[in-house]
Amino acid sequence: MTINGKIYQNERELYDSSNLKLINCKFQGKADGESPLKESKNISLENCLIDLRYPFWHNLNIDIKNCNLTINCRASLWYTKNIKIKDTLIDGIKAIRECSNIQILNTKINSPEFLWKSKNIEINNCSLISEYAFLESKNIHISNLTFQGKYSFQYTKNIKIINSNLDTKDCFWHCKNAVIKDCVIKGEYLAWYSNNLTFINCIIIGTQPFCYCKNLKLINCEMINADLAFEYSNVKAKLIGDIESIKNPRNGYIFVNNINNLILTNDSKYKNRCKIYYKKCNNLTK
Repeated sequence: MTINGKIYQNERELYDSSNLKLINCKFQGKADGESPLKESKNISLENCLIDLRYPFWHNLNIDIKNCNLTINCRASLWYTKNIKIKDTLIDGIKAIRECSNIQILNTKINSPEFLWKSKNIEINNCSLISEYAFLESKNIHISNLTFQGKYSFQYTKNIKIINSNLDTKDCFWHCKNAVIKDCVIKGEYLAWYSNNLTFINCIIIGTQPFCYCKNLKLINCEMINADLAFEYSNVKAKLIGDIESIKNPRNGYIFVNNINNLILTNDSKYKNRCKIYYKKCNNLTK
C-alpha cells in the first residue's frame, strides 16, 4: 500500500505494519509519539521527514531514500535486519545499533555512537561525524568515506576500507582482520592492541601509532609526525620517506629512508628482535 503526504505524530501509529510505501510523509507533531514503525516489515520511505524517537526498532526490510532523520530522531534503527539507506541525512544520536545487512549510500551522517554492535555493513560515498563509531561491529566494507570523530573502529572485526579519509584518534584499537588501502588516516594512538591489520598505500599522520600490535603490515605507506611508533609490536613495514621516531619494536622488520630518532632501550619490557633497515638515523638512543 502506498501512502502519500500523511503526518504521523502518535506513539506506535504504524506498529506492526507491513508492505508500506511512504512518500512525502512526516513523523512529527505535538503528540511527540515514539516508535511509530516498531515491529514492522517491508517498509519503504521516500522524501520523508522523521522527527520522532526510535522509529525503526525490530524491523525487517527497511528502504530509506532521500529522507531526513533529524536530531530528534534518536536511536533510529535498532535490532533491525536488511537496511538500505540512500541519499539521506541522518542527525540523531545512536543511529544504528545491533543491526545486520546494512547498505548506506550517498548519505550524510552526524551521529554520536554510530553503528554499534552490527554486522554485514557496506558504506559507499558517505560523510560521517561521530565520536564513537563502529564499536564491536564486524564484516564492514567501506569506500569513499570522509570521517571525522574519535574512538572509531574499536573492537571491530573483518574490515576493508578503501579510498577514504579518516580524521580520528584511538582508531582501530583491539581491531582484528582489517585491510586499509589508499587512505589518509590522521589521529593519535592509531591501532593499539590490534591483530592482523594491513595498510597499503596509505598516509598515516599522528603521534604514537601502532603499539602492542600483532601481525601488523604496512606496504608503501608514508608516516608523517609519527613519533614513538611500533612500541612492542610485531610489524612488517616497508615505508616511503622518513619517520620521526621508532621505539622498541618487538619483532619483524621495518624498511624506512631516514629515522630522526631510533629508540632501542635496554629496559624494554620485551627483547627487540625487529630488524630495522634505514639509510640514515639522526639519533640512536639505547
